[in-house]
Order: sequence, then structure tokens, then C-alpha cells
Amino acid sequence: MRAVAKDCGVSLRTVQVWVARAGNERLDRVDWNDRPRGGRRAAQATSPSVEDLILDVRRRLKISSALGEFGAAAIRRELTEHPRKHLLKKIPSLRTIGRILARRGALDGGRRVRRPPPPKGWYLPRVAGRKVELDSGDLVEGLVIRGGQQVEVFNLISLHGGLTNSFLKACWTTDSVLKSLEQHWRAYGLPGYMQFDNDTVFQGPRLHADVFGRVTRMCLQLGVIPVFAPPRENGFQASIEAYNGRWQQKVWQRFTFNALREVRQQSERFVKAVHQRSAIRIQDAPRRRAFPDEWTFDARQKLKGTVIFIRRTNDHGAVALLGHTFPLDTTWPHRLVRCEVDLTQGTITCFKLRRREPHDHPKIKTIGYKTPNKHRTK
Repeated sequence: MRAVAKDCGVSLRTVQVWVARAGNERLDRVDWNDRPRGGRRAAQATSPSVEDLILDVRRRLKISSALGEFGAAAIRRELTEHPRKHLLKKIPSLRTIGRILARRGALDGGRRVRRPPPPKGWYLPRVAGRKVELDSGDLVEGLVIRGGQQVEVFNLISLHGGLTNSFLKACWTTDSVLKSLEQHWRAYGLPGYMQFDNDTVFQGPRLHADVFGRVTRMCLQLGVIPVFAPPRENGFQASIEAYNGRWQQKVWQRFTFNALREVRQQSERFVKAVHQRSAIRIQDAPRRRAFPDEWTFDARQKLKGTVIFIRRTNDHGAVALLGHTFPLDTTWPHRLVRCEVDLTQGTITCFKLRRREPHDHPKIKTIGYKTPNKHRTK
């Protein structure tokens, strides 16, 4: 036995147990399946007779209960008044009764179906397929240094690589956003998409219809598709919102600052540390395009390219976009749609979006659109 144990790399006791299991039987007739430790039934387990009693009480309550209740709590109340309660050593607890009902298949409620989450950027097929990268930008406002110095932060993060950056100013304008985006993209390259919320600093003024702001125009001139997330929707801005919270927790709330310069220095240290920790993830992200060397922004250049709006339809299946309301599909009310505004071809193509089927985006409708030649670019 010791020789066999040594050859098989197990203890002598293990070999002795299996030899005892075999006894005098032929090896092909021995049950070699693993057996639980100890006896077949735990000493403190509820007896089968008590389990049968619990099921009997449940069946009776389901038929005759005036309240219509036959769950674990109702069963326990009934057991305390049952004529055979003297046969019970003690009344089982609610959790014990619940486990017995589950083990004996006496539960009527269905379990919640856990579906896998959609892939990152599921609403943009090329991003979900990791063909291109998507950057997200957002402003953090309402920060004030003791003494009244206001601080606002423009945060950026890439979806797949987690490439972050933070720019600080006392007050952000469209010009500031343009300069920061150019600085960030010159340093790290251009993504395929750039996503914002619907702040007028990013999208442009909404006093008039068919207005495209300077941030949108800058993206289009660089071949980056701007994406505007739906208002008051969870999930679409999750990555940038998480980074906003992390920046405030790890930079703003950890230290006491006396000047904007000190906040900027600490923020730069934090961003550098994030890049070092996420170096592998950044390297494995989709490749970014090089920023053109001789590029300059021209706010009056003719609009061309694609702008994407993620929106939710109204009661009648229509979508509000660029100051207009476009009817889409009456069978798709209060549902998400992706509206691709092709400024080159002069069309708006709308697609259905479903989180449960993130790879299937059926086209709803293509609408003719006259590309504006206005220069309201505040």
C-alpha cells in the first residue's frame, strides 16, 4: 500500500480507505464515486416527518387560508397552533422552513433571470467590436477653495484603454474646451468617437434649430465622430461619471488647497499615476490615429461627416433632435434610438437600441435632412 501511495502521490490513509471500500468485490463492481464526509444526513437536519408536516400545512393553507397566504411566515404561524405541535421538538425558523420549501420544490415564485451585461459601447457597433476607441468628456463644477476661489475640472477618459486626463480652470468656456481637447489629442492621438453630455459648452446653443457648436465642428474636421448621450439616462456616461467621482475622492477631498495652482499640481500627479497603473490596458486598447501636424481649427468650414445622437422616443414614437421632432415608429414609444446625422449626404438614419440584444440594431427610418450653412458657432 505504501508503494502504491508513493507512485500515485497520495497518502497511505487514502489508499487504505479505497481498499476498504473495495473489500472482496471485483474492481469493476465497486462504487468508486465520492461520498460526503460523515453520515448520509446531518445530525441537526430536520427530520423527514417534520418536512412532510410543513408541506402538508402549506397545501392546506393554499386551499383554505382566508388571507390567501401560504409562505414560510404563514406556515410557522400555523405550526405554533397545530394540534400535532407537541410532536415537534421546536418550531422550525423561517429560514429553515424556506429552505425546506425550496429543497422540496414547493416554491411558486420564479427566480430573477440574470442576463450578462452588454459589451462596452454596445450602442456603437464599431466601439463594441473594439475597432475604434471612444473618449468621453465631462465638466465637474461647484468646487470652491476656501476663500472663494472657484474650481472647475474638465475630465477625459477612454472607454477601452482607460486613458485619462484632467484640466483645471476657474471657469470653462468653449474656447477652453477646444484648447484642452487639442492638447490631449496631440499628446495621445485621435479616437474614433468623442462622447459628451448635452451641455451647451459641448453641443452648442439650443436657441435655434440646426445649430452645431464649435466642439462638434472641431471633431468633424479631425475625423472624430461626436456622440451626444441621452439626457437623464443611466449607463451611457458611466465611465466618465466614475472617473469624476474618483478624481474628487482621490484629489479634491484628500487635501486642503490654498490656490488653483496647488490643485492642478496634485491632479497632474494623480493622472500620471493612473497612466502608470493602466499602462497595459492602454496599450491593449484600439489604436488611436495620429494628430495632423499642420491642422488649425476653422469655425466656418463647411460641415461634413457624421454626428450621432442617442435619444429616447416620446409617447408617439417620435424623436426630438436638433430643434425638430421627427416621427419614427409608433410601435417604438419610450425606447432608445441611435440617430446618425450624415452631414455629407444630408440624411438622418435612425436605429433601434436594445440592451438585451446589444448586437442587433434594426434600422427604423432614413429621413432627408438639409445640412445647415449657418455659422452660429458660439
